[in-house]
Amino acid sequence: MNKNEKSSPSTKINWYPGHMAKTMKQVEADLKLVDIVIEILDARIPVSSQNPEIQKLVKNKKKIIVLNKSDLANESENQKWIKYFEKMEIPAILCNSNSGDGVNKIINKINEIMQDERRIAQQKGRNKIARAMILGVPNVGKSSFINRVSNKTAMQVGNKPGVTKSKQWIRLSNNIELLDTPGVLWPRIDKQETALNLAYTGTIKSDVIDETEIAYNLTKYLIFTNKTNVVEKYKLNSEVLEKILNSTDIEDNEKIVEIMNYIGEKRGVIARGNNVDLDKTSRIILEDFRAGNLGKITLETARL
Repeated sequence: MNKNEKSSPSTKINWYPGHMAKTMKQVEADLKLVDIVIEILDARIPVSSQNPEIQKLVKNKKKIIVLNKSDLANESENQKWIKYFEKMEIPAILCNSNSGDGVNKIINKINEIMQDERRIAQQKGRNKIARAMILGVPNVGKSSFINRVSNKTAMQVGNKPGVTKSKQWIRLSNNIELLDTPGVLWPRIDKQETALNLAYTGTIKSDVIDETEIAYNLTKYLIFTNKTNVVEKYKLNSEVLEKILNSTDIEDNEKIVEIMNYIGEKRGVIARGNNVDLDKTSRIILEDFRAGNLGKITLETARL
């Protein structure tokens, strides 16, 4: 796909840059060097942010699930996801890598998992260093997590997906080494819901999707699941909103566009001709969702 082309989430997203294929081969090779896999997921989309190709590679490894950005997700849903992974006999820990919440629990869990191997090594007069590989899709917060857990700020961190590009080991003080890997997606995203969830949270880059369409789908979802949050954030008039939703003169699809225009009007995003700039409005909606300004919202519900 040409970088200037955009793919609609209503079609199958089929893209796999060369560096991602190379990363997958490197991950497969490096798994032989580690004891534990720490898979970082977005707490708002634990299923959609779990790379199925990675799952095939790490199925025989000890594993810890880190539900990062848990501060942006619904608290009760967070607990359900913890129970969900526990039922699968995979330890899961809530984490906010920006504040550091949950980081110590992850270190403790690594030490707990390695306890028996370390005891055997000590009996043989050796010191067992726990080596853990950090895995996760782009923009899930891996670099922020590593910075926090290692108390380092030298690593480059940014909002753009895939900012961490090179492999590196990071030594922690308590006999733990972390292997960082670049964020990698899988070759073909067939499910529209998965593609949308990854686009909502910023995992799929904006240069391969139509941001206005993504914002449209997100607005549609939020209006029917978290309408109060939308009304309060953008100071919408509930009566005006209901009038749009209940109108028989507007097609259902157009109703969402009307609501987006209403949000843009409230935010003062006006283009030439006194019309609402729908592109800017779309970016505002997406940025507000990603920053948690529309409330603590989980897009995927755990089935216990």
